[in-house]
Amino acid sequence: MVTFESQLRHILSTDPYLSAFVDDLKRRLFRVHKTEEMLTGVNLTLSDFASGHEFFGLHKTDTGWVFREWAPNATAIFFIGDFSSWEENARFSLKRISFDGTWEITLPEDLLHHGDLYRLKVHWTGGYGDRLPIYVRRVHQDPETLIFNAEVWEPSHPYQWQHSSPRITDAPFVYEAHVGMAQDKPGIGTYLEFTTNVLPRIINAGYNTLQLMAIQQHPYYGSFGYHVSNFFAASSRFGTPEDLKTLIDTAHGHGLRVLIDIVHSHAVSNEVEGLGRFDGTVYQFFHDGPRGYHHAWDSRCFNYKKPEVLHFLLSNCRYWLDEYHIDGFRFDGITSMLYTHHGLSKAFTSYSDYFCKEVDEDALTYLTLANKLIHTLKPDAITIAEDVSGMPCLAMEGNNGGVGFDYRFAMGIPDYWIRLAKEFRDEDWPLGHLWYELNNRRKDEKTISYVESHDQALVGDQSLFFRLSGAAMYDHMHKDNPDLSIDRAMALHKMIRLITLSTAGHGYLNFMGNEFGHPEWVDFPRPENNWSYLYARRQWHLVDNPELKFQFLSRFDIAMIALAQHNHLLSAPVSALLHEHNEDKVIAYSRANLIFIFNFHPTQSYKAYGLRIPTGTWELLLDTDASDFGGHGRLVDKQQYTAVSKKPSSFTWQEFYLPSRTGIVLKEVK
Repeated sequence: MVTFESQLRHILSTDPYLSAFVDDLKRRLFRVHKTEEMLTGVNLTLSDFASGHEFFGLHKTDTGWVFREWAPNATAIFFIGDFSSWEENARFSLKRISFDGTWEITLPEDLLHHGDLYRLKVHWTGGYGDRLPIYVRRVHQDPETLIFNAEVWEPSHPYQWQHSSPRITDAPFVYEAHVGMAQDKPGIGTYLEFTTNVLPRIINAGYNTLQLMAIQQHPYYGSFGYHVSNFFAASSRFGTPEDLKTLIDTAHGHGLRVLIDIVHSHAVSNEVEGLGRFDGTVYQFFHDGPRGYHHAWDSRCFNYKKPEVLHFLLSNCRYWLDEYHIDGFRFDGITSMLYTHHGLSKAFTSYSDYFCKEVDEDALTYLTLANKLIHTLKPDAITIAEDVSGMPCLAMEGNNGGVGFDYRFAMGIPDYWIRLAKEFRDEDWPLGHLWYELNNRRKDEKTISYVESHDQALVGDQSLFFRLSGAAMYDHMHKDNPDLSIDRAMALHKMIRLITLSTAGHGYLNFMGNEFGHPEWVDFPRPENNWSYLYARRQWHLVDNPELKFQFLSRFDIAMIALAQHNHLLSAPVSALLHEHNEDKVIAYSRANLIFIFNFHPTQSYKAYGLRIPTGTWELLLDTDASDFGGHGRLVDKQQYTAVSKKPSSFTWQEFYLPSRTGIVLKEVK
């Protein structure tokens, strides 16, 4: 049986620096235990507790319909729609059925039909307002008035799943995508268009995990899906629930896991279509006063101490697993959840930053319970924490006293690549510091590394390739148009991706299109750009054009992912540094019986660069400078190097031709 003492011993064994915070760790472990005990009582399990979606909201019964809502401050609630001429009618008045604020109404079967629109009129002392139900599963926006309403969704033929979730034992190679902006057209893409046009590209590229952004219903398209209004509704601007299920089912059929971004760190402030002042109070779901408002995001902050909020959020986790067969979640904005300062303008420089009064331990408790619930319902589910603070124990197993995430993002790595590209000349890149940043992670927690996610490509920033190439990208990407700026950008783009993936702790992520050097930035339609979709799309025609150089970057990415998967690279122990010479700009290391050698020097090629490598015969497996990848072809494909030593299983000196701005991978020939 797991005890607090055994959990504490495990935590301290992984990081002795935590011994100064034993009392804090004990308190946090005890808080999780007591909170779960309080929520489940004697007879319930956490899975039983997380079933609010099966009780609240609109449900079809044998005799008609039943609708339930939680609104403790409400004095009256009316169910309104075409059947009531969108006016209050005593026939459709909900009854309060419990002291905690649960309301209910039963309706005849012929009153509502699939596709009908409805909403609530909620009254409270001193006011009233229209509201969409808290647990609504389908939201419809009128294309002309742009008004949101709840929609009855009870199709005559429920979706029939064809494929079960794939069981993948290899590390996650994550393809981060946004359904709406995944299309080449200047408009909003759909679930079905994504399934037909984009999913085959992801499959061909070799990624095994699809991470979908912006799935939860959000009123403002430009929020990138992070201002959620209706937590149980799949975004209707991309299509129907069945369309989303088709996408997920098809992905499963091709061996891809599907994760979604889940936003439990805050909620949109909207009151009609969101949770803001649902029952007339700001504190129904959120903290009262200043703590309940996120000034930087213009959104509301959940009060994770309230049992009703935990009920809502935990049920939301279960709903997506049950209803859409999701394989896991990327939890957005974890840093904002964990600290009352939200991590804004905060440098985390010491362990005391993780155990100060600004830590929201109720949020930590919720995340721990959420991970326990998810992995109880689906043991092979994947949960990823987006946290920039480095909070210890976040990606440690719950049984060992951790919060229970499977992975955390290595968020410092993309920031460091931007810093190198912006602040350092190529010849001044500090390889020692780069090596540190690429490998800086807690040994007891799994991480996912990446060069750039959607964050680095948003308007006001640039994709890495755009940052490296500059305006030359517009005029010199034809394959027969040589240009030094483009040569540099393409060479570094491949090297940066290869060194990031090969040093990654346990997983790798790419944002859609960036594998082929997608140009420019991401900018959603908004007043400032005259509601343009020009940059809210992916220009697949660029990589499909055989006359352009984008194809070479895509081809390299496919080869790189295949190499990593075939050699189980990310399942192998961490990289062992063989050589690092800052002045020469050469770095070499081994991992998974492979040797990686990089010459980052912008101009200097080395004819006979000596390196101490393991004995054996080594063959060139991957070369960033290969002609097939748009390079100069300065190395011989499958070239072999024989390193001989009189002592078995030892190291010996071997000389290599290392072209400038080139990375190579060697594999031992058995």
